[in-house]
Amino acid sequence: MEAVRKLFRGAWSSAERLDDKTVLITGANTGIGKETAIDLAKRGARIIMACRSAERGEAAVKEVIESSGNQNIVYMKLDLADSKSIREFAEAVNRDEPKLNILLNNAGVMVCPYGKTADGFEMQIGVNHMGHFLLTYLLLDLVKKSAPARIITVSSMAHTWGSIKLEDINSEKSYDKKAAYSQSKLANVLFTRSLARRLEGTGVTAYSLHPGVVQTDLWRHLSGPQKAIMKMVSPFTKNSSQGAQTSIYCAVEPTLDKESGGYYSDCAPANCSSAAKDDVVAQKLWELSCNMLSITWE
Repeated sequence: MEAVRKLFRGAWSSAERLDDKTVLITGANTGIGKETAIDLAKRGARIIMACRSAERGEAAVKEVIESSGNQNIVYMKLDLADSKSIREFAEAVNRDEPKLNILLNNAGVMVCPYGKTADGFEMQIGVNHMGHFLLTYLLLDLVKKSAPARIITVSSMAHTWGSIKLEDINSEKSYDKKAAYSQSKLANVLFTRSLARRLEGTGVTAYSLHPGVVQTDLWRHLSGPQKAIMKMVSPFTKNSSQGAQTSIYCAVEPTLDKESGGYYSDCAPANCSSAAKDDVVAQKLWELSCNMLSITWE
């Protein structure tokens, strides 16, 4: 049993410091986002905790300060389900922050009932992909100016079950919440692959990752039978601290400076699905995302 647990959880540690570095983490008020914030704060980084709820965000800031001993932690309001909020947030970051060394696209929603964002996107593709796509676009000049820098997007092994419905990206013809979630996680991997190619020679690298099967608030939308199954496999799942390790690895591991566009799990390179390596679909998704967000990003 213990051997299996170690296999699932991954064993990795690093004394790497992030003094004088600025890190932005979306969804940092809970789960692996908060654990990642605590770890990177202990390494000396300035942490911007981007969260939708001011109450939960400010409470999480206090917790991160107490746990890390680092006072340089701030909350900023960000609603990834609303492009107006994303643009206002990015404007404030670009105005007030002299650098951004690590952008960690961590926030997400999972297998939720059908709903739409403020911009009319299906909620899972809207938050998990479109929101982070727009945020990255708006902050990219600052990230490039801060090079060497990293952009990390939390995906999931669920991407292996997904396909990109280019003709029905918002699941309006039919909706399966698990399929929509898998599509959004596949979009994360394809985005990272495309982004890395566009960032060649800039000193900015990009990574996507599977954090593991983690017990977090994301489980709240699971059905009764699904929750029963997850309870049965819970001895093999990770807690939030363990689930944060691959995000931390992608943020600080020095050897990754020479790598970009890859997919990681258990603090090591991992195999993604064949669909996640489809550069034709990746390009079409990129173009579709730009069109839907009304941006020009070559």
